[in-house]
Amino acid sequence: MQIPSHNESAPRSGFPPASVGSMSPALTALRVQLLALLTVALIAAAASALTQEWVAGDFQWALLHGTLAALIGHRFGMAVWWLPIHLAFAPALVAALAFALPPLWFFGGFVLLALVYGKTCQTQVPFYLSSRAAARATALLLPEQPGFSFLDLGSGCGGLLHHLGKVRPDGNYHGVEVAPLPFLLGKCRNFFRAAGCRVSWGNFWDRDFAPYDVIYAYLSPVPMAALWRKAHAEMRPGSIFISNSFAVPGVTPDLSLELDDFEGSRLHVWRM
Repeated sequence: MQIPSHNESAPRSGFPPASVGSMSPALTALRVQLLALLTVALIAAAASALTQEWVAGDFQWALLHGTLAALIGHRFGMAVWWLPIHLAFAPALVAALAFALPPLWFFGGFVLLALVYGKTCQTQVPFYLSSRAAARATALLLPEQPGFSFLDLGSGCGGLLHHLGKVRPDGNYHGVEVAPLPFLLGKCRNFFRAAGCRVSWGNFWDRDFAPYDVIYAYLSPVPMAALWRKAHAEMRPGSIFISNSFAVPGVTPDLSLELDDFEGSRLHVWRM
């Protein structure tokens, strides 16, 4: 598949990863929850002082906490999808405690979530898995000549690399993943393709993009502007940058491919 060259000029200078975002939404969410908790505590203290009859139960207070947290989160300008999380957090916590599960269950759940999503508060990139449709479309964009190099930014469990390695075994595939558990799964999944596929644990912002013919990203809207600057500064002329679903703000792609998957996604493609 022929992709037209992108003619936009860009400064060829490095871009520091620390500049990707300002305050982490997770820290903002923590502030919201603490403010809601303080407000509920003040309301409870005032209600206790005014009446001797205690009519509200734990779940009712949790609902009040969730409602206040959602309102405060909206006032802080948080993304819309954070609001149901704020609304449901305290009620879900009270409901879970009602089952009286052993503490080890909660600890195990925390560890599992941390191994998968622990870096999300820093990277602001959720854990997305590329669909089979995305893998098939990406295979059509690979260079025709053998020996090309491909880098998956945030390779997850290695599904995309596994598919491309089967369809085009003449390529060299690399993945980088910061979440420990998906990294281990991806490493094991592609272990027997060691000659043409390597999965590394680390931050892709520290990776030089220059050696790669194709770079693939399925991240979030937050880092796309910074990622574009890094790609334009480091990628070689003629190399291809692919973003699943998330466009670069203010930069028209050279090619967009509709994907027939359950998310109705689209691949945005730029030739450097």
